[in-house]
Amino acid sequence: MKIAVCVKRVPDTETKVRIGQDGKHIDEAGVQWVLNPYDEIALEQALKIKEAQGAGEVVVVSLGPPATTEPVIRKALAMGADRAVYLKEIMADRDMFSTAKVLAEALKSENPDIIFFGRQAVDDDSCEIGPMVAQILGLPCVTDVNKFKLEDRKVTVHKEIESGEEVIEVNLPACFTCQKGLVEPRLPTLKGIMAAKKKPLTEKSVAATEPLLTILKMEYPPVRPPGRKIGEGKEAAFTLVEVLHTEVKII
Repeated sequence: MKIAVCVKRVPDTETKVRIGQDGKHIDEAGVQWVLNPYDEIALEQALKIKEAQGAGEVVVVSLGPPATTEPVIRKALAMGADRAVYLKEIMADRDMFSTAKVLAEALKSENPDIIFFGRQAVDDDSCEIGPMVAQILGLPCVTDVNKFKLEDRKVTVHKEIESGEEVIEVNLPACFTCQKGLVEPRLPTLKGIMAAKKKPLTEKSVAATEPLLTILKMEYPPVRPPGRKIGEGKEAAFTLVEVLHTEVKII
């Protein structure tokens, strides 16, 4: 069984984001780039399937600029992926649909049985790439998976919804986006890190395309007003109600 996992490099979640001079992109100076946490979950699930079956191949696919993407791919290989396909980015403003088209083209040539994605990337939080790629490839897609069971060529997955939980059965090939709680990603071992240096990493060029979505401007959120202490004890409750009624006007 061949399993593909799409991974992305994102700024470390502790990074203090600054807007660049052009006002349309973040200032990348000093930014620490890491493997998207949700993609780590997706990769771990792929590795567990291969280990349970005792055979198969896990391929990671990633689109991004050279300097900051290859180290993230190497981490995925160090975690246990067998090989990688690196799509060298040449655009600064590639939108979600264009990204999905590029990934779908690379995945089509791989012809995997399962394609895993993280639920979202923590930089843009769009949650779009998995469903878009599935639509382009004409494959079923289940999002926000937090339980996964594979039997022969049928997968049973669980996903949380507002009113409870959905249980869905789908035949392979299929796409899945992975939610927190599905599995706990492993840490790369020293042996894995050394082995990753020798694993195949295929580089492919991708074409520039006209984006459907263009970023016009990035802005910082408005500064929040300072907090205000109403009082103490039960007497403060009456003052709070009065403030919420007459000043904030939410009750």
